[in-house]
Amino acid sequence: MTADQRPDPDRLLDRVHAEEARARRGKLKIFFGASAGVGKTCAMLGEARQQAAKGVDVVIGSVETHGRAETQRMADGLPALPARELVHRHRVLREFDLDGALKRRPGLILMDELAHSNVAGSRHAKRWQDIDELLAAGIDVYSTVNVQHLESLNDVISGITGIRVWETVPDKVFDSADEVVLVDLPPDELLQRLQAGKVYLPHQAERAIRNFFRKGNLIALRELALRRTADRVDDEMLQYRREQAVAPVWQTRDSLLACVGTGGAGERIVRTTARIASRLEAPWHAVYVETPALQRLSDSERHRVLRLLKLAEELGASTAVLAGSEAAAAVVDYARTHNLAKIVVGRDRARRWRPPYRSFAERLGQAAPEVDVIQVAGGAAAGAAQRAAGNARLRHPRTFDEWPAYGKAAAACAVTGMASALLLPIAGLPGSALVLLLGVVLVGARAGRGPALLAAVLVVALLALLVGAPHAAPAGDLHYPTTAAVMLVVGLIAGQLTAASRYQAKVARRRERRISALYQMSRDLSAALLPEEIARIGTRFVVAEFGARAAFLLTDDKNRLQPALPAANGLPAIDMAIAQWALDHQEAAGPGSHTLVGSPLLYLPLKAPMRARGVLALEVQDANRLLIPEQQRLLDTFASLIAIALERVHYVAIAQETTVQMASERLRNSVLAALSHDLRTPLGVLVGLAEAISGSPPPPADRQAEIARALKEEALRVSSQVNNLLEMARLQSGPVQLNRQWLPLDQVVGGALQTLQWAFREHRIKVSLGENLPLVNIDPVLLERVVYNLLENTVKFTPAGSSVEVGAQVGETSIAIWVADNGPGLPKGREEIIFKKFERGRPADASQGVGLGLAICRAIVEAHGGEIRAENRPSGGARFIFTLPREIPPAPTESVPERAQPLP
Repeated sequence: MTADQRPDPDRLLDRVHAEEARARRGKLKIFFGASAGVGKTCAMLGEARQQAAKGVDVVIGSVETHGRAETQRMADGLPALPARELVHRHRVLREFDLDGALKRRPGLILMDELAHSNVAGSRHAKRWQDIDELLAAGIDVYSTVNVQHLESLNDVISGITGIRVWETVPDKVFDSADEVVLVDLPPDELLQRLQAGKVYLPHQAERAIRNFFRKGNLIALRELALRRTADRVDDEMLQYRREQAVAPVWQTRDSLLACVGTGGAGERIVRTTARIASRLEAPWHAVYVETPALQRLSDSERHRVLRLLKLAEELGASTAVLAGSEAAAAVVDYARTHNLAKIVVGRDRARRWRPPYRSFAERLGQAAPEVDVIQVAGGAAAGAAQRAAGNARLRHPRTFDEWPAYGKAAAACAVTGMASALLLPIAGLPGSALVLLLGVVLVGARAGRGPALLAAVLVVALLALLVGAPHAAPAGDLHYPTTAAVMLVVGLIAGQLTAASRYQAKVARRRERRISALYQMSRDLSAALLPEEIARIGTRFVVAEFGARAAFLLTDDKNRLQPALPAANGLPAIDMAIAQWALDHQEAAGPGSHTLVGSPLLYLPLKAPMRARGVLALEVQDANRLLIPEQQRLLDTFASLIAIALERVHYVAIAQETTVQMASERLRNSVLAALSHDLRTPLGVLVGLAEAISGSPPPPADRQAEIARALKEEALRVSSQVNNLLEMARLQSGPVQLNRQWLPLDQVVGGALQTLQWAFREHRIKVSLGENLPLVNIDPVLLERVVYNLLENTVKFTPAGSSVEVGAQVGETSIAIWVADNGPGLPKGREEIIFKKFERGRPADASQGVGLGLAICRAIVEAHGGEIRAENRPSGGARFIFTLPREIPPAPTESVPERAQPLP
C-alpha cells in the first residue's frame, strides 16, 4: 500500500465514533410508495410477521387499516400498544402513546404514516418526531410514507395533481433512514384495486378516481417515487465507496465531468457537456485544475477560465477549482470521489514532435481505464484562440516579475562559492562541491524552480573555477562533467518539488483561512443579541475576506425592507429597487450573479430557514473575484450564517415579548377574577332589593316602581358584565372542559331569551328555528351564554323599536345559527376586530360594556369545533353567524336530558 492509499487516521476515528453512535441508535426502515393503495402497510406487516417469527419483540404502535379487510387480517395476532386518549375540540381522539412505548421498550415497533400530524397537546407535533425519540432510545421502527409527503417534492406534486398535501416529512428524515423499501404497483392494477374497494370505501373511491387517482397522476407519481429511490440508492453507493475507499468508478448511472482549461475550446466543452447531460438527464460537473505552472497565467486568462466555470454553473453544473501538481491525477481523483463515469475534454492540438508527447485524454485514460473519455473538437476558431493565448502568455512572461528571487539566488551562489573556496584547502574539491550542491538545494527550497535552475548553472561555473585552483585535484580524477550534470539535475528536482510543496502549502493556507473565518464569524454571531450587532460583525468579516464595503438592509414584521443600518466605513450607493427585487425573488442580483450584472453592487438575499431576513449589499472592488467558486460558496455561507443569526434574534425577541404578555394576561385575569367575585354578592343583593321593593305590599307608587325596575335592570346589566369577566378568566385559565349533552337547539335559544326578557321590552323578537332541527351535542350552559351575549349585543347597539331575528339552518356537515338585527350595522373594517378581547364595535363608545362578550362567544364556539363571524346585512343591520358540527344523534333508547337551566 502506497502513502497516497493509506487511510486518514482522523477520518477512521470519526468513522468509528459514528458507527458507535449508530449502534446505540435504533434502525428505521421505511416502506415507500407512489400513492395510497400500493400495499405499503401490508408489506410492513408482512415483514413484521417475519421478524416476530424469528423471536423479535414486535408491537403495533399505530397502524391505519382504513377499513381494508386484508390489512386488518395482516395486523391480527400482533400485539398492539394501548392508545392514549386526548380531547381535541371536545372530541376524544386516540393517539400513539409515546411514553407507553418507551416504557414497554419493544425490539421493533410499527408506526404507520410517517407524515401524520399528532393531536394538539401531544409531546411532538409530528409522528416522525415521535419516531426519532424511539430511535434515540434504541428501538427499531418500521414506518410508511408516500412520495407526495416528501417536503422537497410537495410543490411539484401539487402542480401535477392540483391537490396540495399539507402533511409533509423533511427529506433529511427520509434520507437518514437505515433502509428504504420501494413498494411499487402499476397504475392500471392500482386503479383496479381502487374500483374493487380495496383502497377506499366505494363512495370514496369514485371521488378519488375523479380527482387524485387519475392515471396520468399515478404515472407521474410513480416516476417521482422511482427517481427519489434511485437518488437515495446513489447516495448510499457513494457513501459505501467513501467508507470502503473504492478507487475505480462504477458506471451505475450516466454522469459527466467537463474539464475546463486554458485552451480555446473551453466554452465548447462546457456547452457540449451541458447538451449531453440534458439528453441523458444526467448530473454533470465542471472543474478547473490549477497547477503550479498555471499560476503564472495572466489575470485576464484566469478570469476567462473563471467565467467559463460561471457559465457551467448557469447551465446546471456543480463547479469546483481543484489544486494539484498534475492535472490528470487531480481530475481522476475528483471523478472517482463523485463516481463520474464520463470525462469530457478538449482535443489537443496536433504536434509535429508527437512521439514523446502524450495528450491529456491519453493521460486520463491511462490513469483511469474504467472511465470513458470524450474529446471535443475545438475547431479552427478555438485553435486560433488557443495559439493566440499561448503567444500572449509567451509575450508576457512573469519570469522577470520575479527578478528579486533570481538576484537572491545569485547572491546565495556567491556566498556558497566563497565558502567552498575557503574549504578547498581543508576538505578538497569533493567537500567544496558538496557545499555548492547544498546551496542549490537551499535556493530551490526557498525560491522555486527558476531560481534553482539559475543556481545550478552558477554553481557549475563555480565548480569550473574550483577545478582550476591550486589545491584542487585534476578534473579527470573528479569526473567533472558527471558532477556538473548531477548539480543541474539536483537543481531541477529541488525546484520542482519545492514549487509543488509551496503551492500545496499556499492552497492549504487559503482553506485554513476560510475555515477560520467561518468559525470566528459563527462564534461571534452566536453571542450577538441585536440586529445592529449582527450587522457590525457581518460587515467586519465581509470587509476582511472580500475587501468590500457592505450594507445590511433588514426587513420589518411585514417583510418590508428598511433603510440600511449604519456602518463604520460608510455605506455604498444602494439601489432600493434592486434590493427589493433580490428580496422578492430570493435571488442574487449584480456582478457575479445572473441578473443585472451591470450594477456596481451585489445584492444578496439573507435567506433564513423560515423566510428572508433582509438583503446584503456589497460594493466589491474586483468583481472577477466573485467568479471563483470557493469565494462564492464562502460568501453564500456568510450570508446564511448572518440570516440565521437575525432569525434567532427575531424569535428571541418574540419569545421575550410573549412571556411578558402572558405574565400581564395572567395578572389581569387574576385581578378581574378577584374583582368579579367581590362584585357578585352586592349585585345579587341589589337585584333582590329591587325585586323586594316591587313586590312588597302595599304596591309602590309609579315613581318608586320605575326606580326599582331601573335599579334591577342596571344591576342585571352589570351582573352580565361581571359574568363575562369571570367567564373569560375561566376560559383563559386552561383548556375548556365541556359538559356535552344531546339537546334540541330551541331549548338553548329559549333559555337565553327567557333570561334576557327584561331587555327586550322595546325590541321585536322573531324566532325561526324550524321544526326538524336535529339534536346537537353541546355544553348547554356555555352555548346558552353564546346566544345570550349575541342577543344582548343587539339590545346595546340597536335603537328602541328595532327587530331582532334568531334563526338556524341545517347543512350537510354543520348547523348554522344566526342573530340578526336591522340597526346601524357594524363599522366597516371591524367585522373581525370585534371578536378580540376588550374591543367594541365603536371604540369611542365605552358605555356599552368592556368588550368581552364576543370574545367569549368565539372561545366557546371554537371549543365546540365550530366557527363564528360577523357581517353587515345588505338590507341594513348586522348579523352574527356561528356554526356547530352536525353529528349523529344517540339511539332512541338512550335518554336525553331535560333542557338546561337558564343562566342566572
